[in-house]
Amino acid sequence: MANHKSAKTRIVRNNKRALINGMRRSRVRTFVKKVEALIAAGNKEEASVAFKVAECEMMRAAQKGVFHKNTASRTVSRLAQKIKAL
Repeated sequence: MANHKSAKTRIVRNNKRALINGMRRSRVRTFVKKVEALIAAGNKEEASVAFKVAECEMMRAAQKGVFHKNTASRTVSRLAQKIKAL
């Protein structure tokens, strides 16, 4: 266990950040799942609208450091390809 005040502060801060990052990661995954469900249903118009929202969330998460930039770009690219193929 931490003995210094600064170490205790870091533990509290790290736990807060872990919660925030977890919520953000979950939010992004939810948006991506919505897009994939619409793609599976063959709903191109709704999928493209949902894709724009998901792309924004994904890139914001990458900017905040929740996901790596390349991971976010790869996911967005693959979703765009799937929508284009509809």
